[in-house]
Amino acid sequence: MGEPNPRAKANNEPGKSATTPEIPPPPASRPQVSLVQPSKKKKQKSSKVSRVFRSVFRSFPILPVCKFPTLSGSLPDSNRMSSGARITGTLFGYRKGRVSFSMQENPRCLPTLVVELAMQTTALQREMSSGMVRIALECEKRTEKDKIMLLDEPLWAMYCNGKKSGYGAKRDATDEDLNVMELLKAVSMGAGVLPGNSEVEGPDGELAYMRAHFERVVGSKDSETLYMLSPQGDNSPELSIFFVRI
Repeated sequence: MGEPNPRAKANNEPGKSATTPEIPPPPASRPQVSLVQPSKKKKQKSSKVSRVFRSVFRSFPILPVCKFPTLSGSLPDSNRMSSGARITGTLFGYRKGRVSFSMQENPRCLPTLVVELAMQTTALQREMSSGMVRIALECEKRTEKDKIMLLDEPLWAMYCNGKKSGYGAKRDATDEDLNVMELLKAVSMGAGVLPGNSEVEGPDGELAYMRAHFERVVGSKDSETLYMLSPQGDNSPELSIFFVRI
């Protein structure tokens, strides 16, 4: 008989297997997204009188030194009387990254709009601390044959409190966007941080978020405005987001 095969000998050694390589454990999967498609109901529009009244009312300067007790109880009622549609809006982003805005019919629905704003999260937080933030997203009007829905515009010039910040871009919701919306599904209003998983800040980076109800007022096919609604008696910052074609 010939010499024994050394490979066969190695295969017969106890506790070793040459035919089955070690398989690394599968990476941890993200939570399954259970968000549903938004409904197909028609968008609500404000009446002309309501839109004019609101535009005049919101143009008044805010005077933090003066207080008008007789009006304090009526302000929340004005939100309830408006015919604008109520949506859920979420601002979120890593502290060293750009902030994004997501619009949902309600917290249980998939986003209908995600816009990456031309501003870092920390810069927006500083602006919010001032108590009033106006974000304007502007784009040029198209020819009639190239017309698309206002919120389908891909690129926007962004202004924050009158200062140009750069350009905001609409994008499809990423896996990370959907994961954030899934984690916040039970949150209707609030602010805080979530554990992140991004190349920007690494797996230990925190993702800041602020979620609120917004009133969506459609002025025309070339203008829409989102007004953040605050709970009664709450002193949270005032935030408005304007989408305009000029």
